[in-house]
Amino acid sequence: MASILIKGGTFVTMDTKNSIVQGDLLIDNGRIVSVGATVKLADVTIDATDCAVLPGFVQTHVHLCQTLFRGAADDLSLIDWLKERVWPMEAAHTAESIKASARLGIAELIKGGTTCALTMETVSHTDEVFRVVEETGFRATVGKCMMDKGDDVPSALREETESSINESLALLDAWNGKANQRIHYCFAPRFAVSCTRELLTRVASLARERGVMVHTHASENRTECAMVEAETGLRNIAYLDALGLTGRHVALAHCVHIADDEMDILAKTATNVVHCPSSNLKLGSGIAPITNMLAHGISVSLGADGAACNNRLDMFTEMRTAALLQKALHGPEVVTANQALRLATIDGAKAMSLDKEIGSLEPGKKADVILVRLGQLHTTPRRAKPVSSLVYSAQESDVETVIIDGLLVMQNRKLLTIDEAGALGDADREAQLLINRAGL
Repeated sequence: MASILIKGGTFVTMDTKNSIVQGDLLIDNGRIVSVGATVKLADVTIDATDCAVLPGFVQTHVHLCQTLFRGAADDLSLIDWLKERVWPMEAAHTAESIKASARLGIAELIKGGTTCALTMETVSHTDEVFRVVEETGFRATVGKCMMDKGDDVPSALREETESSINESLALLDAWNGKANQRIHYCFAPRFAVSCTRELLTRVASLARERGVMVHTHASENRTECAMVEAETGLRNIAYLDALGLTGRHVALAHCVHIADDEMDILAKTATNVVHCPSSNLKLGSGIAPITNMLAHGISVSLGADGAACNNRLDMFTEMRTAALLQKALHGPEVVTANQALRLATIDGAKAMSLDKEIGSLEPGKKADVILVRLGQLHTTPRRAKPVSSLVYSAQESDVETVIIDGLLVMQNRKLLTIDEAGALGDADREAQLLINRAGL
């Protein structure tokens, strides 16, 4: 593995002091050796003049299987969006279409500076997603979607409880910890509406037993919340907590509509909330109360969700939108630029229990590093402390170079582990075939 010297950059470290350091950064054997100290020699030298260098973005809620659905499920509320578009399209997936969808999604993530993601796939062909993660050099914790309930669920997605659990365990055994620990498995029950109490209870127990994450949706939409309460007699978060589906190893996507006592549960159990502002706006779900969550000490991180409900997988958009929404609600002082950048980096790593390895630029950590070119029209004038530019001005096209696990996966905007033209061609072909199979 070649040593890499990033020379003459402005290093936005995201360490506990939010240090910003000028100088060089040395990577060797996949890890950061030094930050700031002048280094003369390495196998590969990258000129970071006029660049902000920072840890790669960590997105904690993504659906790679939905990248092919971009533009095919617009202007619908959540439950109709699922029943009329997303579930039929997921049911129509084949191994080839899943592969094309995952490759397209990872290419977009890398080009936008995301180096790690927590993903929920559909119920079938999840091994194809793992293979694409492995071959592209991406870092991900991936879960097979679990669904064993729902009259409106297509037959291709409706599982038997035991087979859903057995398939999940087989994927865990096959993939967890692979590729130098770049790849991990998580249990991914879709949400309380499409999972039986038995499935959720088993997942809660197995996740603790096997030491892996649980990744699910919760309290995204008022209709969803009403359905859960009508069936269980409990609000969504309280129901999940009663089944054991809270804790440091649990990531709940959305949490838009939660009561004060549910917020107390999240804080007490150290459960992770994933804020997906663009998705929540596009589906008309609402605005998650993350200012209050942060004041409660709740772990919050960011995700773009899927291309079916956001249409882009861009962390720059999510950082900016998250900050601006909360300012509109609570005043300009809340969710500062630095806080938004932490949500996108080290706080995402913490949510995935990876903060000892990634999420900040510190000696000894794995080298997940991005270079963002400043000095464009929209980021000028350049500042000695570029956090404002990164959160409020920069765009995904400003990401110039991406390193994951000490390996270059993009340099000078050219993907090195993905054939971009091939990924685009495969995606267009497979998307049309999928839409035809789904009858949409």
